Amino acid sequence: MNKTILRLPAMKQIGAMGLIALFFSCKGETKKQETTAMPQETEKRIQLVSNEADKMVEVMIDGKLFTSYRYPDNIKKPVLYPLVTPAGTKITRKFPLEPSTGERVDHPHHVGVWFNYGDVNGLDFWNNSDSIIVEDRDKYGTIVHKTIEAVEDGDEQGVLRVKMDWNTPGGTTLIEEKTTFVFKGEGSVYSIDRMTTLTAIAEDVLFKDNKEGMLGIRVTRALELPSDKPTIFTDANGNPTPVAVLDNEGVNGNYINAEGVEGLDTWGKRSNWVNLYSHIGDEKIALAILDHKSNVGYPTYWHSRGYGLFAANPLGQAVFSDGKEELNFQLKKGESTTFKHRIVVANGELAPQDLNAMFEAFSAQ
Repeated sequence: MNKTILRLPAMKQIGAMGLIALFFSCKGETKKQETTAMPQETEKRIQLVSNEADKMVEVMIDGKLFTSYRYPDNIKKPVLYPLVTPAGTKITRKFPLEPSTGERVDHPHHVGVWFNYGDVNGLDFWNNSDSIIVEDRDKYGTIVHKTIEAVEDGDEQGVLRVKMDWNTPGGTTLIEEKTTFVFKGEGSVYSIDRMTTLTAIAEDVLFKDNKEGMLGIRVTRALELPSDKPTIFTDANGNPTPVAVLDNEGVNGNYINAEGVEGLDTWGKRSNWVNLYSHIGDEKIALAILDHKSNVGYPTYWHSRGYGLFAANPLGQAVFSDGKEELNFQLKKGESTTFKHRIVVANGELAPQDLNAMFEAFSAQ
């Protein structure tokens, strides 16, 4: 109901004497009828539209889709999908949620934007998908959406608060996750802040050093780095995944980090941020992930692959340092930690000095 309808019953209750009193003074003289304009509610620039039937919350900026928080039953964690530039171009891979042509179909667990890890008390949350054979599913954990805690529209930002459970194959909740997403956007630059608090629920929780984590994005073909050879990647459980050679026409992606390191050399390096930039036709596109100084394992290592996987992993230190470092981060039962990341989606270029300024401002929050 709108507010006008809600006020109608109250108007019906005004008696005859009350109506007369609106127009006549106690001396019987006619009074000027005073009208007060009711304030008009204007739509907020950034709107979050909940759709429980389709299990999603759409994020609209100035009437255009930016992204959606999705929690369907056919993937093993909630995700943000798609990511859309301010000019309206989708930059996340469509597979496996939408039919597509000319895209890779490897790693079916790489869906949109997600947050999980490859070794939590021996369970692999990162690689889980419906493609895992039944006999092996006891090795994988699932993140289950529980509730939407808050949805807030705004002119400066929109806020979504959600709760999830990190569950064992038997349904025991190892970790309770509470995440706040803050969506902003104006002109040619949009952003997402993801603040994720993880609490050990059933027992102590060990995040054993592992290359597969934590905040990941799988990008569309044009943002990949050109490649002229097939590759096979092996996950923590020893499962090989071939990545085939595709036509490189229109494939223009490149990484650069805060230290000026570029391309595939950003993989396994620590840095405050990494920027993946490319163009689709005449549209220049930049996609950056920013770390936060308060995060465990800061500054994060980067799991930046040429085939379109772009991830920040602060907990895989033994892998990325060739054994020179080790973290094996642990939460005792009842303990919590919070990870903060910012994702920036822009049309045009993101200069290093601008990203440095964004990083410092974000880390001050």
